[in-house]
Amino acid sequence: MAKKKEKNNKKTTAAEAAYTPEHARAGLDAELPEIETWPNQFAGYQIEIEAPEFTSVCPKTGLPDFGTLVVEYVPDQHCLELKSFKLYTLAYRNLGIFYENAVNRILRDIVKACDPLEVTVTGIFRPRGGLESTVTASYQRSKKR
Repeated sequence: MAKKKEKNNKKTTAAEAAYTPEHARAGLDAELPEIETWPNQFAGYQIEIEAPEFTSVCPKTGLPDFGTLVVEYVPDQHCLELKSFKLYTLAYRNLGIFYENAVNRILRDIVKACDPLEVTVTGIFRPRGGLESTVTASYQRSKKR
């Protein structure tokens, strides 16, 4: 008679399941490709960039996150160079970062790269566990400079 295989009935402890400060900070300071810019020639218009195949990795579970990234910005002196922005977003593919942090990191890096008058970054993430999330972060330059 064949022996039944013993099941691993080890339960996950609360400490093992907890999200840590390391999870929360994951990816925020990772080195990513530079977002290049070019000199803007006009004033008073908005640019929208959509990246429908944005991916990153959950730093806790290691599972991939998929979504659409939408960047809407009003340029001042510089515009984002699209090829470098694409390479920048592709660098998230293997980066462990919560998508809430990814959206805010992308906003921060865009502001640093081109100093726009205003910018909004929206991440629309596909359902995982039955939940779909949309994360929006915005920046508007102060009038005092």
